[in-house]
Amino acid sequence: MKYHVNGNCIGCGMCVATCPAIFRMTERGQAQASAADVSPEDASAAKWARSGCPVNAIETAK
Repeated sequence: MKYHVNGNCIGCGMCVATCPAIFRMTERGQAQASAADVSPEDASAAKWARSGCPVNAIETAK
């Protein structure tokens, strides 16, 4: 599974703090998800980051 951060991102950094293996902050101050598939080791943290996003900016990639 892969994730995508949409335009709703407010740059709070919660996803990066929760799952730094998948999410990072860009120079523009918004989160970005890794283009790679989420490893089994990071799956739980990535799901937690998605569910905890205050503006629902994290989606599963299509």
